[in-house]
Amino acid sequence: MSSISLLKQKAGIVLEKKKLTNVVARVGLVLDISGSMRGLYKNGTVQRVVERILAVASQFDDDGTLDVWVYDNEFSRLKSVTEQDFVNYVEEYILNNDLIHKFGRNDEPPVMEDVIKKYTIESPSSDPAFIVFINDGGCKRTIKKPVVESSTKPIFWQFVGIGDSNFEILEKLDTMEGRFVDNANFFHIKEIEKTTDEELFNQLLNEFPGWINEAKTKGIL
Repeated sequence: MSSISLLKQKAGIVLEKKKLTNVVARVGLVLDISGSMRGLYKNGTVQRVVERILAVASQFDDDGTLDVWVYDNEFSRLKSVTEQDFVNYVEEYILNNDLIHKFGRNDEPPVMEDVIKKYTIESPSSDPAFIVFINDGGCKRTIKKPVVESSTKPIFWQFVGIGDSNFEILEKLDTMEGRFVDNANFFHIKEIEKTTDEELFNQLLNEFPGWINEAKTKGIL
């Protein structure tokens, strides 16, 4: 059995447990590629993250693809990943791609605005967009604007903090005011490569079901 089939099986079990098996969602992955992330790109950790999130996407997705962005102080929207081309995706499409700005400082709002633009203006859909946002600390306070702005849209932000930096802004997401619904969740994993697949999928899909229900009640979905 291929590694991705095994991952899909595990993701499927978690989806069932969380009563998400009938949900169709578009899945996006936003990857921090600021300087402090360099080691995680080089040692294969980020590739493994892509594979694990792809397994969730292929269970949920309208077309089994995972949309991908990377950002530091600039951002790039990349080629979407599928089960056909995920092998060496990080190496081929990110590390070996000279057009991508990498290992600079981090600036989240511009990439967030692009995510919102893609799912609400370029290809609007009644299906929700589930966005996994990987960051290794020091998120800009200005993320409040895109989070608040997208709270009336069918977009859910699942922030994942990795490493042992400061996640002060993300830790306060649940109490962020001015939103139509609570459309964002955050959890922190010190060493993502040591987290089991089940544990990761469980945490990733923790608040998404509740948001879906609220978004339906409030007419977003």
